[in-house]
Amino acid sequence: MFSYLTGYLKEKSQTFVVIDVSGVGFKVYTSLTSLNDVMTKTENDRVTFYTYLYIKEGIMDLYGFSTKEELTMFELLISVSGVGAKGAVAILSTATPQKLAVSVVTNDVAAIKKASGIGPKTAQRVILELKDKVKSEDLANQEGSIETEEIINLSGGKNEAVSALIVLGYTKFEAEKAVSKVDSSITNVEDIIKAALKALI
Repeated sequence: MFSYLTGYLKEKSQTFVVIDVSGVGFKVYTSLTSLNDVMTKTENDRVTFYTYLYIKEGIMDLYGFSTKEELTMFELLISVSGVGAKGAVAILSTATPQKLAVSVVTNDVAAIKKASGIGPKTAQRVILELKDKVKSEDLANQEGSIETEEIINLSGGKNEAVSALIVLGYTKFEAEKAVSKVDSSITNVEDIIKAALKALI
């Protein structure tokens, strides 16, 4: 129904903002990550929030985020059984979409269960249901820039490691080059990522 709202910031709280759009105040529930993005904004500053109208069992709340990436991750999270809108916001309040994508790709249950109200079983379900989706989303394929100096063939866990490094902000070329240098005896995705990061830093 609403794709985004651009208007004047009227109120900020720990869980929502109020945006004045042509004299209508929209209460938009959001994450701490998005709130931090508008931390320097004051009343009557113009802001844009990318929104999702959440309707379930008599509830009709508007959720919004300061970036399209966070909205995309929110939509992925609420698709997980047992994770509602509040749970999704809690998870997004503890990590940026990019960091969360890395946690999913690397099976980092501990990072996800840091969110309020998210236990280990729910965190495992998030990883199980979102791993393939995160890899196919732009979140896990942000190349930054295109480089064609070399074509590097990778397989298995190394491809997952490349996706995670791209999420962290490295270009596809940089990620593939670093991962290709990792000792072939290292097969665990998380260990491959750690080794590749050492080469990149």
